[in-house]
Amino acid sequence: MGERVPQHVQNMVLRNYCTKNNKKYLLSAAEYAMSDSYLVLNQILNELQEVDGLVFYSLFQLPTSQLKRLSIYNKILDFKGELHFAVEGLKITCREEINKIETIWLIKQTLPKCYKYGE
Repeated sequence: MGERVPQHVQNMVLRNYCTKNNKKYLLSAAEYAMSDSYLVLNQILNELQEVDGLVFYSLFQLPTSQLKRLSIYNKILDFKGELHFAVEGLKITCREEINKIETIWLIKQTLPKCYKYGE
């Protein structure tokens, strides 16, 4: 989504979130810098049976494609895992919580197309 936060800052936020929410912080994984690259995420998703879930720095690190996001949510929930978003303080622990995250995504994607006063 065109935003960049240094990796060491993301790691501090992730550690703090895990501590605050009584989650075990195992290891931070950094995605490749190529646009729309999700190679590391896909590798982690293939190893879900070894963890209880994932904590993202932000929900806007997820793919921009809604179908890809839904696939990620469902895969994690199928393994009885949880998906957390540290910056936003949000989580997906059941299918009912997906709508809230998707609504935020749709708003974020729509805002640049909205009329701006004074233009």
